[in-house]
Amino acid sequence: MAARGTQGGLRSAGGEATQGSRHTPVLLSSVLEHLQPKDGGAYIDGTFGAGGYTRAILNAANCRVLAIDRDPTAIADGAELVAAYADRLVLRRGRFSELENIAVEEGFDHVDGVVFDLGVSSMQLDQPERGFSFQNDGPLDMRMSLEGPTAADLVNTLSEEELANILFHFGEERKSRTIARAIVRARKQKRITRTFELAEIVCQVLGSRKIEGRHPATRTFQALRIAVNGELDEVAAGLAAAERLLKPGGRLVIVTFHSLEDRIVKRFLAERAGKTGGFSRHLPQAAQQRTESFRIVNQRPVTPDQNETAANPRARSAKLRAGERTEAPSWPLDPVALGVPQIAR
Repeated sequence: MAARGTQGGLRSAGGEATQGSRHTPVLLSSVLEHLQPKDGGAYIDGTFGAGGYTRAILNAANCRVLAIDRDPTAIADGAELVAAYADRLVLRRGRFSELENIAVEEGFDHVDGVVFDLGVSSMQLDQPERGFSFQNDGPLDMRMSLEGPTAADLVNTLSEEELANILFHFGEERKSRTIARAIVRARKQKRITRTFELAEIVCQVLGSRKIEGRHPATRTFQALRIAVNGELDEVAAGLAAAERLLKPGGRLVIVTFHSLEDRIVKRFLAERAGKTGGFSRHLPQAAQQRTESFRIVNQRPVTPDQNETAANPRARSAKLRAGERTEAPSWPLDPVALGVPQIAR
């Protein structure tokens, strides 16, 4: 799962990947091409970040946008953009699982498009005090919303088995049990509170050389971040909310940055487009009798070209998938069928 240039699951700050202090929207032209903003339309940007997609949508058409982000810092930083677009932009703090309630409250209960840019944002990763990265030392936090248990809380309180399950299922870390054992051994000596401390423990197990071009701690950090933020359950909830909010003909556009996210999105669209193929064994019988609620727009995911990846190395793992809503009723949400790991804690 990739750190593709840095850490796995890196999203582009609401459509933007950083290189130094510059922000560049990832797959922006493709996002607009698939979303098809139109005058008078209503759109939801479920991952506002630095506002890259939101600004582009508002500039592409005389439309309205509801932008949402769970990070209070992103909301505060977006005030200038809200002022610039007056009554065309509403910015709210919230999670994917709260998307439908927020949309109804703001009058976006029937929309023409929804876009998600999944994973941790570049802005979050580039702030050592947020604790997402092993590139710089900082507190072992990783909370996107700045609320709830931190990564340090998990590392220092979960059992060895619980830690191993998180590393294996959310990080696809083959040495999950060995790393979990090393973490438990280290915390008996001293509470693990810093990113460098955790990265060093992982390196003691795996060595300090890069693995498939990535830092050895990449999978461990990704797994803990996903666990802290409940990311995969949130992705599933967000997709289901978008399905309920989209008008017939409305577009759902999702940019993913690692395999777990992409697998969920791929299965979601495949289920609802009646193209279950190899996924059919995961689906309940009733699902195979439902009317297709989406038409898949691009059969193969859109990926950045060489020019974009050269300009923005963090965009290398990006994949764009899109679906168009039909008139059929929305489906019930089944996270297990979508491949969301169910880890008891």
